[in-house]
Amino acid sequence: MRTDELIAQQSGESRNQVQRYIRLTNLIPEILQMVDQGRIALTPAVELSYLKESEQRDLLETMESEDCTPSLSQSQQLKKLSQSGELDMDRIFELMRQPKANQEEKLRFDMKDIRRYFPKNYSTEKIQQTILRLLEKYERNWRRNRDER
Repeated sequence: MRTDELIAQQSGESRNQVQRYIRLTNLIPEILQMVDQGRIALTPAVELSYLKESEQRDLLETMESEDCTPSLSQSQQLKKLSQSGELDMDRIFELMRQPKANQEEKLRFDMKDIRRYFPKNYSTEKIQQTILRLLEKYERNWRRNRDER
């Protein structure tokens, strides 16, 4: 039996999970600490472990200056660029500045707060379209009033 299989059996983890934990030992201490603190998830961290130490240091500098951490997709892109020899500080900065889908700002309302303003037969989609149309009209009126001053 392989050692990783034995450890997996003893710990109740899968062999692949044990291998992921072992892979994390290739991270620089500062990034590993971010994983331990839950600031970087395990799967993206495993991808980052394939970066050279100097690339990890550049990434760390960018994460600190931009106050961000890479998503799984960004981590995979960083790994791919590293493997092709194309990863440098500019590419790291460019990648880390890209907005992440799960971090885009969203505005939410409870339907119970909005439903009373619309006919009962309006679907959620119809309500959304109506609100956006009303906001467009509001903006036009606001701009017109501002320009008249």
